[in-house]
Amino acid sequence: MKRISIDPITRLEGHGKIDIFLDDEGNVANAYLQIPELRGFERFCLGRPAEDMPNLTNRICGVCPEAHHMASTKALDAVFHVDPPPAAKKLRELYYSIFYATDHTTHFYALGGPDFVVGPDAPPAERNILGVAAKVGMDIAGAVLKMRRDGHNLLEMIGGRKVHPNWGLPGGVSRGINEEQRQEIEARGREAIEFAKFSLKIFEDVVLKDTKYKYVEIITGGVYTHETYNMGMVDENNHVNFYDGKIRVTGPDGSEHAKYDAVNYRDYVAERVEPWSYLKFPYLKKVGWKGFEDGMDSGVYKCTPLSRLNAADGMATPLAQAEYERMYETLGGKPVHHTLATHWARLVELLYATERWVELVTDPEITSKEYRVLPTETPTEGVGCVEAPRGTLTHHYWTDERGMLTKVNLIVGTTNNNAPICMSVKKAAQG
Repeated sequence: MKRISIDPITRLEGHGKIDIFLDDEGNVANAYLQIPELRGFERFCLGRPAEDMPNLTNRICGVCPEAHHMASTKALDAVFHVDPPPAAKKLRELYYSIFYATDHTTHFYALGGPDFVVGPDAPPAERNILGVAAKVGMDIAGAVLKMRRDGHNLLEMIGGRKVHPNWGLPGGVSRGINEEQRQEIEARGREAIEFAKFSLKIFEDVVLKDTKYKYVEIITGGVYTHETYNMGMVDENNHVNFYDGKIRVTGPDGSEHAKYDAVNYRDYVAERVEPWSYLKFPYLKKVGWKGFEDGMDSGVYKCTPLSRLNAADGMATPLAQAEYERMYETLGGKPVHHTLATHWARLVELLYATERWVELVTDPEITSKEYRVLPTETPTEGVGCVEAPRGTLTHHYWTDERGMLTKVNLIVGTTNNNAPICMSVKKAAQG
């Protein structure tokens, strides 16, 4: 038995390694994605005041601290039994839409895009954001950097910091926005819509129209296909929503398996561990754990931009809906199980996030001074959930009567995808 190790893995949010084991004939017998570090947030947060959690948990991920901040803030609403006023909810979703647009820009251009834009046969040292800039030109690279800069500046304007926000409170937020700020946010939002459209055009020109690498054939090839369940948050019309809604799960055949409120997640999702990784393996409780397998009888599910589109019936904004329809028409209808199509779905979501950003910032209530309700009830237990860019993010807190944490459970966005990622690693190695 021979072992091949890839350590560390680059271009991902966190730390990881891959071990591939070859049999005596040189064939791949097994492959493992291992998360070799213990994070420990569910343990070292115990005994702390619950209201510290939005600022503690936004350190979990350096790429999406805003997602943890928002899920934690929503969990505090439930812990303290307080319903934020409408303006606070709109401000939170506005902030979250700006974050989503900024994060998807980062992920597509810096983490996922280099393999397509620069080319899979390019040296690894060139398959990065600098390689993308060299390939597409400084004008396009400048547009990407401007989008990221504008997004982070607005996140700082609203949330207090560019990276680790300190804004969310049980019952609302710590401050609102004035009319001058609203106008700035609207102007940048309208530019962001054009940037999202521009990004989809790049994807069309570089990927869909490619003849050298035949990317569409690669995307739809069997090596990068897994027929699993799909999970995502939807609104009352079963359209994609990032900030609030019900969790919908659809099967490999596209049929609805479940639709539930986040507070009931433990009735539908269970978690298991394996001895070779510190990352948990969530699965659908009512289907059961059958190992690292595809299909209707396996409780493995995916929770990605593509999964969200598969689990939804459409997008809630017109431009994104048109791109949603074009994607499925091009790829042969719903559901799409081709993992690499996640990059296309991410750009559809980028367009939706920018459209929603402008919708919210032009709502007359967005500059209201009524952006917090003070808690008055004894804290107990609460669940907060948002759709993080890498998957459904759940924060669950238990406290004593003083609001001190007695138990914490977190299902982080990428954790949902741990089992299918391991399956993909093995399949790719074998392929």
